[in-house]
Amino acid sequence: MTEENAQPEIAAPTAELPTDSAPQSERPLDAIAAAARPSHREKTTLSEYMESLLVTVILALFGTSFIVQAFKIPSPSMEKTLLVGDHLLVNKFIFGGRGDKWYEKLLPYRSIERGDIIVFKYPYDDHQHFVKRVIGLPGDHLKMVDQEVYINGKRLVEPYVVHDSAAQYDILNYQFPPVGNQFLGSPAIKEWVRDMHNYVRGDEIVIPPDKYFAMGDNRDRSSDSRYWGFVDRDAIMGRPFLIYWSVEATTEDYTTQASYPQRIGGILDTLMHLPARTRWNRMLHTVH
Repeated sequence: MTEENAQPEIAAPTAELPTDSAPQSERPLDAIAAAARPSHREKTTLSEYMESLLVTVILALFGTSFIVQAFKIPSPSMEKTLLVGDHLLVNKFIFGGRGDKWYEKLLPYRSIERGDIIVFKYPYDDHQHFVKRVIGLPGDHLKMVDQEVYINGKRLVEPYVVHDSAAQYDILNYQFPPVGNQFLGSPAIKEWVRDMHNYVRGDEIVIPPDKYFAMGDNRDRSSDSRYWGFVDRDAIMGRPFLIYWSVEATTEDYTTQASYPQRIGGILDTLMHLPARTRWNRMLHTVH
């Protein structure tokens, strides 16, 4: 017979169940043991915290993989549009479509356009990212004469371009594609020097399908498509849209050749002088 079906007026003589009449000397021990055991609510709260943390990590990984990612500018190739020390948010979603799926019309995709600033993987280094402006689109006939770019026979108006009279002379700043052996003395990638002539028609270079010709706004100090070739469509990661922070810095501050103590010292020095070195007038500026 169990406690549940026992009648109140009949007591089982051999079954003695614990009641509130337990000896008083045992009660403090029972209370201590009960207090030491974690409550169901405490277990639930810990579980909720761990679940929230996991969801946050997953969303952060998803966001940086597919939607938005932060990058910094380590070189002056895009000045005056982007300065060394600018920290950017990059929209990785905007160029996600190729126009061959029905559902892409329902999403905020758009095609890559001339003049877009893009972040992409450098063709000759798996771990390096470049930021440049799209100048030539697939199928375009492009040439440069006396620092002016011509697309399909028409001069391209580029109000964003700056020239540095103090820059070292380079024929590729004045004529592209070069004639004959004019690549000599230029810091061009040898693979590009070898392959470029496959795309030259007369005095123009023809951009193949799914390729783009990208150049820096600081035209005389930019390592771009003139020196290493086309940007592959699949290498384009996204479009910068916001400067969320900017700090006065030099290319040397971001060089990987600096020793570990030097980099730590540079970080500490920046933190100590953060308010003074922050370019407050560039904070939250959109990128065009």
